[in-house]
Amino acid sequence: MLDENLARIRAHRNNIHRYRRLLKTRLSELERHFVERRLAEERTALEGLTAATFPVAFSATHAPIDTRGAVP
Repeated sequence: MLDENLARIRAHRNNIHRYRRLLKTRLSELERHFVERRLAEERTALEGLTAATFPVAFSATHAPIDTRGAVP
């Protein structure tokens, strides 16, 4: 399952890079809107898949550490 998810993540990232390259070219307004919409969809899919594949998130906002390294 992890290998499948990593392959899907890679595919989404490749699509995102492809759409970014396309946006740097001359496109009609219709084409530009289509590419921008697909880019947003790919980013959303990538974020969801990444969150599901790697559910652990680290945050420094829970317990601040003072300068001596002690947790208050």
